[in-house]
Amino acid sequence: MNSLLQNIDHINIVVKDLQKMKRFFISFGFLIKDQSRLHGEWISKTVGLENVDAEYIKLTLPGDSTSLELIQFKNPPSSKISNPEKANTQGLRHLAFRVGDIEKAVAFLIKGSNLRLTFSNYFTIDPSCPGH
Repeated sequence: MNSLLQNIDHINIVVKDLQKMKRFFISFGFLIKDQSRLHGEWISKTVGLENVDAEYIKLTLPGDSTSLELIQFKNPPSSKISNPEKANTQGLRHLAFRVGDIEKAVAFLIKGSNLRLTFSNYFTIDPSCPGH
């Protein structure tokens, strides 16, 4: 198979509280690869917004080449999503991680975070897929 794409380089998520999200992902073993303040004409031109002033952090899991980029815009301030619960809302819908022990991961989230956790019980088993 000849593919133009080789792998996922990064995932960029605009966040409300960069420090809180940084602590959250570091608690799962992510490492800081880069962090900086983004401002000036170059970033304004890159993102198509005027007078950009933002904080940015790039995180990776050990041994993984895909990075997670978190950015908090100070100016212009980030827009709130009117109804993020709806599945058809534009933007990042979810970020999935493979875990070795789901019970341990859930216990860690419940015990060690200040997050509102929502669990959905929707699993689809497709008998035509290998392994089912």
